[in-house]
Amino acid sequence: MSDKPNIIKKKMKFGNEEFEITYRKMKDRPPQGTAAQPALDEGKLPIYCVNAWGDWPELNPRTYEPAPGVICKQDEKVPMRDGVITYADVYLPKGAEEKGEKVPALIAWSPYGKRPCADTDTEWQTYGVPYGSHSNYAKFEGPDPLYWCYHGYAVVNYDPRGINNSEGDAYLWSSQEGRDGYDLVEWCAEQSWCTGKVSMAGNSALAMAQWRTASENPPHLTCIAPWEGNAEIYRELLNKGGMTECGFNPFLAEQFVGNGYVEDTYLTVKDYPLHNAYWEDKIPDFTKITVPAYITGGWSHFHLRGATSAFRKISSKQKWFRLHRDFEWPDLYSQLGLEDLRRFFDRFLKGIRNGWDSTPRVRVDVMDAYDFDFQLLRPEEDWPIPRTEYKKLYLDAKSRSMCFEKSAVESKCHYDANLGKATFDITFNEQTEITGHMVLKLWLEAEGNDDMDVFVAIQKLDAKGKWLPTLVMGHPHPGAPGRLRISLRGTDPEKSVPFQPHYPYNDPQKLKPGEIVPAEIEIWPQSKIFHPGEQLRVEVMGHYERIDWFEPFAWDTNNKGNHVIHTGGKYDSYLQIPVIPPKYVAGNYVYR
Repeated sequence: MSDKPNIIKKKMKFGNEEFEITYRKMKDRPPQGTAAQPALDEGKLPIYCVNAWGDWPELNPRTYEPAPGVICKQDEKVPMRDGVITYADVYLPKGAEEKGEKVPALIAWSPYGKRPCADTDTEWQTYGVPYGSHSNYAKFEGPDPLYWCYHGYAVVNYDPRGINNSEGDAYLWSSQEGRDGYDLVEWCAEQSWCTGKVSMAGNSALAMAQWRTASENPPHLTCIAPWEGNAEIYRELLNKGGMTECGFNPFLAEQFVGNGYVEDTYLTVKDYPLHNAYWEDKIPDFTKITVPAYITGGWSHFHLRGATSAFRKISSKQKWFRLHRDFEWPDLYSQLGLEDLRRFFDRFLKGIRNGWDSTPRVRVDVMDAYDFDFQLLRPEEDWPIPRTEYKKLYLDAKSRSMCFEKSAVESKCHYDANLGKATFDITFNEQTEITGHMVLKLWLEAEGNDDMDVFVAIQKLDAKGKWLPTLVMGHPHPGAPGRLRISLRGTDPEKSVPFQPHYPYNDPQKLKPGEIVPAEIEIWPQSKIFHPGEQLRVEVMGHYERIDWFEPFAWDTNNKGNHVIHTGGKYDSYLQIPVIPPKYVAGNYVYR
C-alpha cells in the first residue's frame, strides 16, 4: 500500500486566476485477471458486466496473437511533448506490417483501463448489450479490435497521462487532455503500420476526448466519431442546473487506477460551485473543429445535451447526427451502429466511395411509448429541425392545466419544497409531434426560504391519465428533464438562443420574502408523438424523481418551506414546445 496522502491540493492557474484543485490518490492496482471474480463468486453476474472496467496489469511489453488474424503490440511507449511516457496497446491485422501494408488507426481514449479482460477466462458483457456482441479486447465503451482489425483498421487502446502505468497525474476533461490527444494522434501517424490517417471512436469519455483533441487540430486527425459525449462537464454532469450532482460523480472519482493522483472534480466543484476559469478550461473550442464528424445522441441519456450542442457548434462542413432511442452501449455494438460507423470510416480513412455522402445530415428516431417507436431514422436537414414551430402552452395554476391561450386571471399553486410536486396537463386533439428543445418559464416565489431548487419532468399520458414512459433496457425513463437553482436563474443574452437559455452560473441572486421572480428552465431535448386524446404533463418538483431509472443520479438540495407558482395575467408562465409539422398532408393522409 502506498503511504501517499489520499487527498492533496494543487495550486493551478487558469486565465488570470489561481485555484486550489483537489486531487485524489488513485486506487492501487488490483490482482490481474480478477476484475470480474468478486461478482461471479457472489452469484451476482453470470458473466462479467460493467461493474468493473477491467484489469490493470503491470507493464509487460510484448507482441502476441490474441485471436487468429490479429496481433497486439502491448504496452507501446507513447511520449508526450513534456517527456511524460504513456502506454498503448495497438491491435493490428496480422501480417500487415510484414507485408508493408499500412492501415488507418482508431484511437480509444479514456481513463477506464486499456486492457478490459483480455487475460481472463470469463467473457465479459456490457450491460444491455447481447452476450457475444464484443470481445474481451474491446475497451469499455470502445471499438472492438476483433471487429475492426478484420476490416483493415488498427485499434489503439490507450491509457492517458496518469492512468494505470502511464506517468504523471491524471487531468480529467481538460485542455491538457486535448494537447495529449494531439500528441497521440501524431504518434500513431508516424508508426510504420499506419497510413497517416487517424480517427477516434467510442462512447462517453471516449467521445468527450474527441472534442478536445479535434479542437487542437492535429494534422493527421482525419475525422472523428464522438458517440454520446458531454460537451460541458460543469453544466451537463457536475453542476446540472447549478446544483451539484452527488450520486454518480463521487462514485466516479474513486474508480481510477494508477500510481499518482487524479483530479477529483466532485470535491473541486464543492469548493468552486460557481462557474469560473477553471471550469471554462474544460469546455473545448468547438468552432475550431473542422474535420468530418459523425455524432450520435440518445434521447434518454445524460450525454444528449452535449451531443446536440456540439453538433450545432462545430465548424465541420461534413457532419452527421443520428438521434436514437437506445442507450449508448447497445447502440455502439448494434448491427446498425457497426455497419454505419464502418461506412463512415471507410469513406474518410480509406477513401472508399461507398455512398456515405448521401447519408442524411440528421436522422431522428421519433419515440411513442414503452418500446414502440413512431418513426426510425427519419431524415432531416439540420438540428434543430428547420421546420420547427415553437409554440407556448400557458400554465393555469387554478385548473392545473395548460392551453395555447394565456389566461387573464391570475392564480397560484404551491407544493412542499422537499416532497411535493405540481402538475399541469394538456390533451392534444390532433396528432402532435414534439421534437427538439423545450423551455419552461415559471413565475416563482419561495415561502420560508431565500432560494429554490426546482426539478422538471415532461411526460406523456394516455387518454385516461396513465403515464406512458419510454423504456430503455427495460427501465422507464422519468421524462425529459430540466432543473435549476433559482438564485442562478440569470441568463446571458449573447449566448442564449430562443430554444435554449444559457446560464453563466456566476452571480447568485437570492429571493426576498414575497418576491416573485421569472425563471426560464432549460428542458433537455426529446422526440415523441402524441396521438389524439393523449396528454402532455409538466411535473414541477423540489426533488429529483428517479422512479425505476437505473442511472444513479442524486442531488443535495437546499429546499425548505413551500414553492409557489404564479400563472395568468402578468405572470406568463408557459412551456415552449417544438412542434414539428408533417412534411406532407393530403386530406386524411399525413406523412411525417
